[in-house]
Amino acid sequence: MVLDVGKLTSVADYLVIGSGGSDRQVRAIADHIDATLAQQRVHPLSIEGTSTSQWVLMDYGDVVVHIFRTDVRAHYALERLWGDARHVRLQNELPPQAATRPSRARPARVRG
Repeated sequence: MVLDVGKLTSVADYLVIGSGGSDRQVRAIADHIDATLAQQRVHPLSIEGTSTSQWVLMDYGDVVVHIFRTDVRAHYALERLWGDARHVRLQNELPPQAATRPSRARPARVRG
């Protein structure tokens, strides 16, 4: 999720909020972001939280990235805290309700 917070705070223009199912997955997501941006010669001002990887904060100046373990993200609920921020739609992004909506496909029948 990307939130445009530029009109709400002087800390950053955008917050990127993501999550992973485990500490290891959170760390892998943060490492991937860091490596991908480093290839484009974009380096963070700081990275916090990699020792536990429950919540990794990556500060790129105008963009601050928060990667949470799923349960930690629900606890802190930054989306609600920044509820007045405009949600930035990314190309090919599903609407929030579609991303969490269960599939209506029928389970495959087992024959035997």
